[in-house]
Amino acid sequence: MSQQPARLTIKNGGFEGMTYELTAEETLIGRNPTTDITLLDDGISREHAIVIYDEETDEYSVEDLQSTNGTKVNGKRVRSAAIADGDEVQIGHTLFSFAREAGTGAHATSS
Repeated sequence: MSQQPARLTIKNGGFEGMTYELTAEETLIGRNPTTDITLLDDGISREHAIVIYDEETDEYSVEDLQSTNGTKVNGKRVRSAAIADGDEVQIGHTLFSFAREAGTGAHATSS
């Protein structure tokens, strides 16, 4: 029932190594200070992309919000794409690595 922890880690530039936990159903990424992940990257739109967690399928996806420079998953420009552990997500000039704890059931509780 509970979502497996997931995170995005910046892989390049001055903020390399910064990690963002994805705990909400929707995580908004952009230049605007009101976004969940705010990036100081001139290649990014104010509201550039959103990472969505689907509880029903237990999957994450990234959706481009009609940004100027687009969003890439593993080097391919996408409008919307599922993302899995180890995938690279590029937003503007910022490259992220997506990581997800394995759903092994080790933390599952029976009721």
